[in-house]
Amino acid sequence: MENEKYLQDLSEIKNMMNRSSRFISLSGLAGVFAGCYAIIGAIIAKMLLSDSTSVYNENYDLVTTGNINSELTTQLFAIAVAVLILAIGTAIFLTTRKARRNDQKIWDSTSKRLVVNFFAPLVAGGLFCLVLLQYGLIGLIAPCMLIFYGLALIHASKYTFADLRGLGYANLILGLIATQFIGYGLYFWAIGFGLFHIIYGIWMHNKYDRKSAE
Repeated sequence: MENEKYLQDLSEIKNMMNRSSRFISLSGLAGVFAGCYAIIGAIIAKMLLSDSTSVYNENYDLVTTGNINSELTTQLFAIAVAVLILAIGTAIFLTTRKARRNDQKIWDSTSKRLVVNFFAPLVAGGLFCLVLLQYGLIGLIAPCMLIFYGLALIHASKYTFADLRGLGYANLILGLIATQFIGYGLYFWAIGFGLFHIIYGIWMHNKYDRKSAE
C-alpha cells in the first residue's frame, strides 16, 4: 500500500510539473479542421488557376516569371488569409473550450512562450514569401511556406506536446522536397497543410482529447 501511494504521489508531481512547463490544452480537432480548410482552399485555388489565362503550370521558367495577373494574385492571397483566419479561430475556440473543461488557464507564461516561439519563425517566413512574390519567384512560395511552418512547429513543440515536433519535421522535409518539383507547389501545400494536419489531428484527438474527456 505504501509503495502504491508513493508511486501515485510521484505521478501527481510529474503531472503538475508537466502542466507548469508545457501547454497541454491544444485540441486535436483543431488540426483536423485546419486540414479540411487547407484542402478546400487548395481546391478553390486550383480551380482559379485552371480557369485563368495565367501562365502557372508545371514549368519552372513560367512559374518564376511573376506573370500571374494582379487580380488572380489578390484572389489567391484572400484564400490563404481566409484559411489562416478560419484555422486560428477554430484552434482558439476548441483549445479554450478544452482548457475550461480541464480547469486549466488558457493564457499563462507557458502559453505566451508557445505563441512567441511559434510565430517568430512563422512571421519571418511570411515576410520572406512576400519577398519571393516581389521578385516573381512564385514557384518557391509554397515550399518556403512549408519549410518555415515546419520550423515554427519544431521550435514551439518544446512548450507543448512533443508530438507536434513530428508534424514539424514532416512539413519541413516535404517543403524541401517541393523545391525540386517547382510548379507542383499547390499539391505539396495541400498535403502538408491539409492531409498532414488531418492525420495529426486525429492522432492527437485519440491520444489526448478522448483520455482527458473520460
